[in-house]
Amino acid sequence: MEIEELKAKLRTTGVVGAGGAGFPTYAKLSSAAEVVILNSAECEPLLRVDRQLSKHYTEEILKALELIVLTLKAEKGIFAIKSEYKEAIASLKAVIYKFRNIEIKILENVYPAGDEVVLVYEATGKIVPEGSIPIAVGVVVVNTETVLNVYNSVFLDKPVTDKYVTITGEVNKPTTIKVPIGTSIMECIELAGGTKLENFKIILGGPMTGRIGSLEEVITKTSKAIIILPEEHSIILKRQTRSSIKINRAMSVCSQCRMCTDLCPRYLLGHNIQPHRIMNALANGLTSDIAAFTSASLCCGCGICENYACYQGLAPSSIIGELKVRLKEKGVKNTPSKIVSKVNLMREGRKVPMERLIARLGLTKYNINADLVDELYNAHKVVIKLSQHIGAPAITKVNVGDLVNVGDLIGEIEEGKLGTNIHASISGEITKVDKKAITIEARGDING
Repeated sequence: MEIEELKAKLRTTGVVGAGGAGFPTYAKLSSAAEVVILNSAECEPLLRVDRQLSKHYTEEILKALELIVLTLKAEKGIFAIKSEYKEAIASLKAVIYKFRNIEIKILENVYPAGDEVVLVYEATGKIVPEGSIPIAVGVVVVNTETVLNVYNSVFLDKPVTDKYVTITGEVNKPTTIKVPIGTSIMECIELAGGTKLENFKIILGGPMTGRIGSLEEVITKTSKAIIILPEEHSIILKRQTRSSIKINRAMSVCSQCRMCTDLCPRYLLGHNIQPHRIMNALANGLTSDIAAFTSASLCCGCGICENYACYQGLAPSSIIGELKVRLKEKGVKNTPSKIVSKVNLMREGRKVPMERLIARLGLTKYNINADLVDELYNAHKVVIKLSQHIGAPAITKVNVGDLVNVGDLIGEIEEGKLGTNIHASISGEITKVDKKAITIEARGDING
């Protein structure tokens, strides 16, 4: 298969990054790639999707990874996976001999092992320049579920219509489920036996980088986890604290101990970001330290500084995140250093063990199996968003009253714009169409 043919296929079948921001996969593919890394680190605590897909769909994932490697004419593929995913590793080792251009890279169980820049260094020894992306060093990184969707697209001619999601925390039966895209969060929680609590909050995504969500929201192509926590849990309280309060606290008690910088994964790889300088500049009104402010754009948002490093309970990650938004609004850009990054000599001793991080977050009781239920949930109603990816939203191709089957095109990306198509995730009738989403209610298989 030629690269342009593969790109067109993935664009039309709606394949996007399933584990992050939803960058259209076709746009990542480049003939400049020397190495293709499959990211099965599953960076965040408590998530269980990637390790289980790696175990249950080993050959499918390897076959799709091999296809990408061959299509890009890369030298090799690397299946990067954490050492603690023992069952998945056993499945990999049992069949890896069939794929001579793919090797396994066992990663330490540390956070954030799945961050692209960190992963590229661990798997290849290459440092992605600050402010750049992996292809700058000849690397393409793809997520486990994304590659499974590539397999479905190319070998089964199946568009992206369903999603694997871990439901955990204060639920009666933590589980990893397969649901149609557009299924409500409430239904997903019920599939895990419902909540144990009367009063609770929902984290959509991981505990480090996820956000507080609501029962009315729906599953998208980038959904990864739904975590139910008590309303008074520290993770919830931190996210509910206003930015102004976080800044006032920094002004009051930041001791400039440097711990936020010393444990920053990007700083340890030689990038010119020092969170303690940003905190100092904000807390003391040092408007002359422009470099400290603009370096905020180099932050990966992993949250180590805020949730692990700072013994004062301050919020560097949140503050820097807000600063990044403000700088972008004002058109202020950082000028990346032209000095080649060098790994900090203390890096190995400053890695954050996952078990210790989970304990620090107060999540140890929830760090349990969430076994995969690999039977597609039969949703009776879905609300499918037209924008589930980075780039332009899809343009509606259906009207109220239309009948559709699973896999039918309902939203299409304009030619020349970044984005991917959207497809019906259940068979039924279009009951609502607006600028943001399309609602489908089940009416059975319209062809049956």
